[in-house]
Amino acid sequence: MKVGLLTGGGDCPGLNAVIRAVNQRIQNAGGHCIGILEGWRGLVKGLYRDLPISETDGIIARGGTILGSSRTNPYKRPETDLPEVRKNFEALGLDALVAIGGDDTLGVASKLHADFQLPMVGVPKTIDNDLNVTDFTFGFDTAVNIVIEAIDRLRTTSESHRRIMVVETMGRQAGWIACFSGIAAAADYIFVPEVPIDIDHCIQVLKDRRAGGKNYGIVVVSEGAKFPNSKETTLTERKDDFGHAQLGGIATVVADKIEKATGFETRSVVLGHIQRGGAPSAYDRVLATRFGLHAAELVLQKQFGKMVALKGTQIIAAPLSDGVSNLKNLDLAFYREASAFFQ
Repeated sequence: MKVGLLTGGGDCPGLNAVIRAVNQRIQNAGGHCIGILEGWRGLVKGLYRDLPISETDGIIARGGTILGSSRTNPYKRPETDLPEVRKNFEALGLDALVAIGGDDTLGVASKLHADFQLPMVGVPKTIDNDLNVTDFTFGFDTAVNIVIEAIDRLRTTSESHRRIMVVETMGRQAGWIACFSGIAAAADYIFVPEVPIDIDHCIQVLKDRRAGGKNYGIVVVSEGAKFPNSKETTLTERKDDFGHAQLGGIATVVADKIEKATGFETRSVVLGHIQRGGAPSAYDRVLATRFGLHAAELVLQKQFGKMVALKGTQIIAAPLSDGVSNLKNLDLAFYREASAFFQ
């Protein structure tokens, strides 16, 4: 059996652990793996490399992906790109392809399986933890820990200068990173996309904390958080192949409003792609490895059109179409628990 692997969309810690696990399990069964380079672009352009065990055995601790990635969407140019995908799939002699990515990457895999019966298996990846079906995705835990470390460092300088610090995290449509990191870093307030920004309440909380003797403040805001009934936006005109507009800058808007209303010196910090970088946490290494092993099992059992997912502590198989049908918003039970600290 000859199995292709690709990593698409935004990179995150743990991708290499999946590649390592799939490669090991397939080769244990007498098969062979090749890496498709740069996501779906690699299958359009015919870019690939062999994956001998000697080159993947030691990559579990590496961030990013040894295969490279892109946000190429072959369905954006279906007349030219889809025939190339099918041609290269056949030319490479692939018996299956394991697609490792978020809703965009897995959405393409789901369509290719449905439209052309290409043998696809999916592995869910996103630091935003917003993929349906799976309880958690690898990369999320590492991203949260990176945010926590950054806030812990910002806390000391904020306290020294008696400042309010507004920290912007990733999270286009789901506030998992902002909520979890805000809880873990004891933020004074948290803004997430699922709950409209209540800037007046935030300002009052910060004033009360200052009056109570706390001479600094930490506010965590997800990049996708929005003001209610407002035309203010942090969307740019730049969009990727999947139609997603680039976000960024909400922390600056929030910081400006806080400073004007309170008179407290307020700064903003956008953590951005720092959250994607570096070595994966132990949790993400284990989860990514388990995902990879179970994805390989689906391939060996020829259960195509499916993806692996985490339910509780167990790895299950679910239809690819279910995993990309809807994004998974933040469970607001977590936000209600967090809000106990900013009443």
